[in-house]
Amino acid sequence: MKINSVYKIIFIQLGEIYEVFAKQIYQSEMYGFIEVEDYIFKKDKQLVVNPTSEKLKNEFSEVQRSYIPMNAIIRIDEVNESGESKIKKNKGQVSPFPLNIQPINNKD
Repeated sequence: MKINSVYKIIFIQLGEIYEVFAKQIYQSEMYGFIEVEDYIFKKDKQLVVNPTSEKLKNEFSEVQRSYIPMNAIIRIDEVNESGESKIKKNKGQVSPFPLNIQPINNKD
């Protein structure tokens, strides 16, 4: 029996750290981008609603697919079940991973 994968994607967006959950991620045909599809948002049954979770739900409600630059990705985890999506303030300095890495030619 195949278990459906859920991915937690943490990335930087406009100086804030986004943490979202999705069913599908893969490397894009557009160089330097990761594609994210099928966002998962928990159905809130509580009276107290997290405003950042609601902001994310509204921001991605009509999105079919996102193209996130690889240098904005902090981490991608495969998890058993989705959690609450959230936005955090970027309290520290996160250095982006350089994309223009060239292979080393050792032809001496």
